Amino acid sequence: MTVNLTVACGPYDRTAALADGRVRVPGVDLTWLPLSAEEIFFRMARHGEFSASEMSLSSYTLTLERDRPFVAIPVFPSRTFRHHAVYVNADSDCTHPEQLQGKTVGIPEYQMTAAVWMRGIFAEHYGLPVDSVSYRTGGLLEPGRTEKLAIRVPGVDIAPIPAEKNLSDMLAAGEIDALYTARVPRHFADGTHRVRRLWADPAAAEKDYFEQTGIFPIMHTVVLRRDVYERDRWLARALTDAFHQAKELADRALGETVALAGMLPWGHLAARSAREVMGEDIWPYGLVPNHACLTAFLRYLHDQGLTGRLLAPEELFAPETHESFVV
Repeated sequence: MTVNLTVACGPYDRTAALADGRVRVPGVDLTWLPLSAEEIFFRMARHGEFSASEMSLSSYTLTLERDRPFVAIPVFPSRTFRHHAVYVNADSDCTHPEQLQGKTVGIPEYQMTAAVWMRGIFAEHYGLPVDSVSYRTGGLLEPGRTEKLAIRVPGVDIAPIPAEKNLSDMLAAGEIDALYTARVPRHFADGTHRVRRLWADPAAAEKDYFEQTGIFPIMHTVVLRRDVYERDRWLARALTDAFHQAKELADRALGETVALAGMLPWGHLAARSAREVMGEDIWPYGLVPNHACLTAFLRYLHDQGLTGRLLAPEELFAPETHESFVV
């Protein structure tokens, strides 16, 4: 008898083999729903609609001190550097995070993983204290976005933008000074030149950050609803192994030169360049190879007042995924 499992996840190369059936989860009849991250997070956090799903690392971690509705596995379908994700008005004289002290910065949600990383990195490595900035939350492109989880951080100025406004237009109009965002804002690449990135060469800044820290920031993990996990605890290991297999297929395809796996003409050269900087496994799964990255993130969460105590990486994931059997 197989277990029926519905998994919602973004349409990534590293999960494609699960979506198209090349990788199967033993004992599971899998329904794969390729949805956007925002939709998945909203539907899972608010309504628990899926058996398992991609989930914001920050949102998931915050639930561990609340009602604990989910259990994560050490699989990370989304990770990215964040220096490229800071935008300012084109007329701004800011070119360095430290210059944002005393400024007003827009963020879709204060607790979102990307913003936690940016605030933490800028405080630790660039001299921009978290509480030296005023934060305004709301929709990036449309009005009406609210925090998925209630947030109260004493000593930090956090407030929603007016209900009828969005952050992209506010930045272009000079109503906020900067914007931390996972998605590219309106007015950046539309030819109006009203918005620019804070760093003129963000890739160089991101490479320098990795060479200093060895950290490739994790954005999302994969969670099971707790009732699904408690009913069939073997699913945590089975899903972890299946995600590993799918990622390995995508990883091998990056270096293919006979027939390119993607449309980028020099993608295979970019893959080799990345491996020269980051090592052969540029996108590691598992607890041990990500321990330093997770430790930094959990410290940032605690330092920013989002968790009541400093959590350890081991507390995030199903214990069945911490180790493997040895023959």
